[in-house]
Amino acid sequence: MNKNALLFGGVALLYILTGFFQSWNTALAIFNMGLISAVMALGVNIQWGYAGLFNVGVMGFVALGGLATVLVSMPPVPEAWSAGGLRMIGALITGAGTVAAGVLLFRRMQPGKARALAALAVFAVGFVAYRALFDPARDAIEAVNPALVGYLGGANLPILLAWPAGALLAAGAAWLIGKTALGLRSDYLAIATLGIAEIVIAVMKNEDWMARGVKNVVGLPRPVPYEVDLQDSASFVETAAWWGLDPATASTIWVKLLYGALFAVVLLLLIWLTQMALNSPWGRMMRAIRDNETAAEAMGKDVTRRHLQIFVIGSAICGMAGAMMTTLDGQLTPGTYQPLRFTFLIWVMVIVGGSGNNWGSVLGGFLIWWLWIQVEPIGGALMNVITLPLPDDSGLKAHLLDSVQHVRLLTMGVVLLLVLRFSPRGLIPEK
Repeated sequence: MNKNALLFGGVALLYILTGFFQSWNTALAIFNMGLISAVMALGVNIQWGYAGLFNVGVMGFVALGGLATVLVSMPPVPEAWSAGGLRMIGALITGAGTVAAGVLLFRRMQPGKARALAALAVFAVGFVAYRALFDPARDAIEAVNPALVGYLGGANLPILLAWPAGALLAAGAAWLIGKTALGLRSDYLAIATLGIAEIVIAVMKNEDWMARGVKNVVGLPRPVPYEVDLQDSASFVETAAWWGLDPATASTIWVKLLYGALFAVVLLLLIWLTQMALNSPWGRMMRAIRDNETAAEAMGKDVTRRHLQIFVIGSAICGMAGAMMTTLDGQLTPGTYQPLRFTFLIWVMVIVGGSGNNWGSVLGGFLIWWLWIQVEPIGGALMNVITLPLPDDSGLKAHLLDSVQHVRLLTMGVVLLLVLRFSPRGLIPEK
């Protein structure tokens, strides 16, 4: 316990030093993203640490959470709905109905050539009907003032509702994926989830009618006040002056503190729930399945069903984190979802913190995110000192200074190697 407290205290000291030596705005910005990263790490830890599921499609579930913020919080576009909204809904219902009818037919009919031909006919007819509705509806929607809208918009609900909605959207996608992919071996499951995540991102980039694609959706509603509104408040300006801060600095700090409070509530609630689950009979059963599937199955446990359950729960948490992150950014930018940031880095957080330990994943989320942001400016300052004796026209000096951008990638690799060498079970190992 003392070691864990020292580790968390050391990470907290990094954030405090950032506030003193850089600015409290910078420290709070990193801290807020650290909270969100810790939530993502919890989601991955549930899948890998509890059940041994190797999910390399974290990015896709995070992106679905971001999409939920647009679908829930943005106002609807009446012109787009008039142009093709109902036809688009009809197309989506037709597509879903076709898939359901094809699957039901395939299950009900006896195996043989007739079943294959009947299912193929259902899918072919349904696809033609779907495209007949979808294509004109999409073109009509995207033609409505494409520079500003060109999409259907959302439900115009409070953006905080988008956080559980993001979890539900990611959970639904995880259920569909899990029904087909969880029967695969672990390495094939990793390939399948990675490919599906790329498909999700490709759809979000190219289907402008849904969330404007690469044109991005900006101006998402906020659950906290705007800085300008705070600066116009006489009482806030007076309070900021009492603290010795100018209104602009005070307003940005206050907004970040409010965001941090919201994210901290979610993180603490998730830690409490995951700890309760881990120490319950259900948690012991999941670890038993992880350690020896054959023995667990021999004891009457439905391994595939439990894998699906844990896959859905972990993906839902990642989806909620994606909605929180998009809320903080204030915009949805599908082009920024990269596997390096939203899959690899989250896995590094879980491995460094301690797979199978919820508190370890939280520690890894805060530590790795701080390193990810700070090692590049620290490396740049260090490289400037190292190359100071070299002349300004030196090719070596220019090369070393240009290579600073790769310091964060080098640091992640070195940290991962050091932890795997000296503490292979993570900084806070599973008990």
